[in-house]
Amino acid sequence: MRSNVNLSRIVRVAGCCGIQQVVACGTAKVVRRIARDGAEQVQVDVHRTLPPVLKSLRAKGYQAVGIEQTTGSTSLHDFRFHRETVLVVGNERTGLTEEILAELDAVVEIPVWGLPYSYNAAAAATMVMYEYCRQFPTG
Repeated sequence: MRSNVNLSRIVRVAGCCGIQQVVACGTAKVVRRIARDGAEQVQVDVHRTLPPVLKSLRAKGYQAVGIEQTTGSTSLHDFRFHRETVLVVGNERTGLTEEILAELDAVVEIPVWGLPYSYNAAAAATMVMYEYCRQFPTG
């Protein structure tokens, strides 16, 4: 993440969804005024690079799911999450790199019906977290 606002919005929604941990790479910091209670409820771990973190989580049994418009992605409308899922959100400008895509078990894409052709990183993360919670409503 490059944007403090985007990271803070993601942390706020993660708190609403009962997500306990967010892993961030990049320079963004959580703004408590934006993240609100999420700043207290969600642990934010910052790492230099993501691949080692993904490898570790996958070794623990987590399904790694990225949000990206790419060949082979599945519409969010059709995707079924595993209970143990780690959601991967790309950089606001460049999305998910080929290196990160290679570490994922699945990639979901959110249908877009107008312009621009993609959602903001925080908005996309919000929609995907909501869908995960819809599929697992009891937390």
